[in-house]
Amino acid sequence: METVRDFIRWAYSRFNEAELFYGHGTNNGWDEAVHLILQSLHLPWDIDQRVLDSRLTLEERAHVASLVSRRVNERIPSAYLVNQAWFCGLPFYVDERVLVPRSPIAELIDQHFEPWLGEQAVSRILDMCTGSGCIGIAAAYAFPEAEVVLADIDHDALQVATINIDKHELDERVTTVEADLFKGIPQQPFDIIVSNPPYVDTEDLSDMPPEFHHEPEHGLASGEDGLCHTVQILAQAADYLTDKGLLIVEVGNSQWALQDQFPQVPFNWLAFEHGGDGVFLLEAENCRQFQEDFKQALI
Repeated sequence: METVRDFIRWAYSRFNEAELFYGHGTNNGWDEAVHLILQSLHLPWDIDQRVLDSRLTLEERAHVASLVSRRVNERIPSAYLVNQAWFCGLPFYVDERVLVPRSPIAELIDQHFEPWLGEQAVSRILDMCTGSGCIGIAAAYAFPEAEVVLADIDHDALQVATINIDKHELDERVTTVEADLFKGIPQQPFDIIVSNPPYVDTEDLSDMPPEFHHEPEHGLASGEDGLCHTVQILAQAADYLTDKGLLIVEVGNSQWALQDQFPQVPFNWLAFEHGGDGVFLLEAENCRQFQEDFKQALI
C-alpha cells in the first residue's frame, strides 16, 4: 500500500471484516474510512481527487496503519483517534472526556430554530450539559448577536469546551459555567435553552456496542428510565426562560417513557430531514403551565 486511496480501501476492508459499529459521526464503513484516513493526514473533505493517488511517506503509513488497527482492535471511535469531530459543518476538538458530537439538534441550529422562533430576537442562549460545547458554539455562529452560556457539571468536559471556544475565537460571546443542571446558573432569562443531557436508560446502557464504552458513562446514563436529568430540567426551565423562550431537549429512546409519564404535556416531537428523533420542543408558556406536574414527579 502506498497511496491515500490504497489506505482508504484497506481501512474499509478491515472495518467490514471486523463488523464495527458506526454511530459517532458516520453510519457506514466507507465514510468511516474516509473520515479517519483524511483527518489523520490533515487533508480536507473536499480534497482534489487526484491527491488520493499521492504516496504516503513511511512515517505517514505507520501512523495511519496504527490508527486503523486501534479502531478495529480497541473499538475506539475515529473522532477520538484524530481528536476531531464535525458538527453543523464546524470542526471541534474532542477526546474521551466528552461525548462525540452527533445530535440531530444540528439541523435545528442550521434552520435557526424556525419556524418556532418567528420574529423573536435572540440575545441569550443556554447550552446545558454542553460537553464539547458543539451545540452552543454552533448556535453562536447561527446567532452572531447572542451571548451563549455553556454549562456542565463536569470540570473536565468544560476544559474541552474551552478549547473549542478558543478554537473558534468566540471567547467574547461564549462563556462556560460549572453547574449541576440549573444549580449554579445565574437566574437571567434565556431566549433558548437547548440540551442534549444524559438520557440512556439502564437496559440500553448495558446493551451498547463497545464503541460507546469509550465515552464517559456519566454523559450517557440517566437512571432506570433514562429521564433522571430531563425531568429535573423540565421542573426548572420555566424559571430561566423569557416569556417567548424555547426549551429544546434531546431524549432519544427515552421519548416513549417521557410521553407515558406526562401524557398531558403537548411535547412537540421534531422531525429531521437528515435522520434522528427523540428531540422535543416546549414553549415557555407550556413549561410554566405544567411546571408543578414536573416538580411533583421529582418527589
